[in-house]
Amino acid sequence: MYYQQTVMVTSKGLNVELVKIQTIFTSIDFSNNGFEGEIPESIGNLTSLYILNFSSNALTGPIPPNFGNLTHVESLDLSHNQLTREIPFQLAGLSFLSVLKLSFNKLVGKIPSGNQFQTFPPSSFEGNDGLCGSPLPKECTRISESPQSVLRLQRLMLNLIGYYSR
Repeated sequence: MYYQQTVMVTSKGLNVELVKIQTIFTSIDFSNNGFEGEIPESIGNLTSLYILNFSSNALTGPIPPNFGNLTHVESLDLSHNQLTREIPFQLAGLSFLSVLKLSFNKLVGKIPSGNQFQTFPPSSFEGNDGLCGSPLPKECTRISESPQSVLRLQRLMLNLIGYYSR
C-alpha cells in the first residue's frame, strides 16, 4: 500500500521529506531536546504511532486537535512544556491510550471525558492551574470551563463601556 502523506523533517540544516511515514515510525521520543514553538500539526498524520513523547521541551501553543487521528497511540507524553489552551476533546476518542502525561503545562478548561480519560490519575494533569474537572479535585465553574467565552464577554463589556462613555 502506498501512502500519499509525507512529513518534512529538518536535521542538521537539511530538509528531508519522509514518504510512507506511517510504515516507518511506531515510536517517537523527542523528549529533552530543547524544542521551542508549536507542535507541528503534521505529527497528527502519523497514524501508526504507538508512543509519542515530547516531554521536557519548551513547546508552546495548543495541542493539535488532529492528535485525535492517532488512533493506535497507547502512550502520549507532552508533560513539562508550556502548552496552552484547552485539551482537545478529540483526545478523548483515543481508545487505546493507556498512558497520558499532560502535567506541568499551562493548559486550561475542563478535562474532556469519555473512553480512557476516565481512567487517568490526577498526576496526568497536575501543574496546570487552569484545568478543572475529573479526575482533578477542582470543580469547573462556567468561567473555568470556557476561558475564551469569558474573554469575549470581557471585550464586549469594554466595548459597551467605551460606547456609552462618549
